[in-house]
Amino acid sequence: MSPANTSKEPDTSKEPASSSHLVSARRTLDLEIAGLKALAASLDGAFSDAVELLFAVKGRTVVTGMGKSGHVGRKIAATLASTGTPSQFVHPAEASHGDLGMITRDDAILALSWSGESAELLSIISYAKRFSIPLIAITAEAASALGKAADIALVLPRAEEACANTNAPTTSTTMQLALGDALAVALIERRGFTASDFRVFHPGGKLGAQLRHVADIMHKGDEMPLAGPDTPMSEALIEMSRKSLGCLGIVGKDGMLAGLITDGDLRRHMGAGLLEKRVGEIMNASPKTVPPTMLASEALNFLNEKKITSLFVVDNGKPVGVVHVHDFLRAGVV
Repeated sequence: MSPANTSKEPDTSKEPASSSHLVSARRTLDLEIAGLKALAASLDGAFSDAVELLFAVKGRTVVTGMGKSGHVGRKIAATLASTGTPSQFVHPAEASHGDLGMITRDDAILALSWSGESAELLSIISYAKRFSIPLIAITAEAASALGKAADIALVLPRAEEACANTNAPTTSTTMQLALGDALAVALIERRGFTASDFRVFHPGGKLGAQLRHVADIMHKGDEMPLAGPDTPMSEALIEMSRKSLGCLGIVGKDGMLAGLITDGDLRRHMGAGLLEKRVGEIMNASPKTVPPTMLASEALNFLNEKKITSLFVVDNGKPVGVVHVHDFLRAGVV
């Protein structure tokens, strides 16, 4: 009789369930991707008209919507506000209880409703018509109350919801959100909104750090290690050690950056007589530099590409600062 097989067989009981989860997830994503493709194909001149209308608004873009459309609307309002288009969300159910006062004649309204028949939107629609406030609709029903009342209707294509059993908003809200992003990006490009402008609204966190400029983190003034070309190396070493930035900028009589000495240069020239030499004999006459207006993230990438640890910051050839790789780390630029 052969010995009993005591090795434990792998438990595959969970594999079918896991596999079905992946099938479900991929089906959901495929349906939403199909919806986005249909949306992209459906865009026409109405989208351009909406962009131009929002660009010309003197006040705010007031976004509104009920239920899931309202949740999407809040995100659209936040995206618009952070990218140069002043915006706010007004809840349609609260509008008829005083919040209509948040909407002025200088504003435009962006209303979201898949059916276009949300009863809570009626007070906002009436208010827009009464005071001639431009109204843009995002709806799947051009012939709905919202679609007919809108000055511009962005009509969403019919698409299959990912949750076929309950018809819960999935593909539809994805299209709404994507169309809001498309409006925001088109307005960014229309306004010429730059990374510097974006940083004004995003000063905190990693994103804010990435959008800082070199001028925001550089050492300047007396913190810069500087010397003239005729300075003896014995004095130059003291200046380099005192400033602790691993480099020394060489400045000519005209105030221009003439060269650079780094810790690496010292190691390469180490030997008898080094202290008696002048910095002009040791310096690299073609140092790598960056302007103060460069984004900190770009400067860090430049440091990594060149495999160096410090950079002089120059403006019209004159040194105005110096940055070390540790400065980027301290500022959160990684």
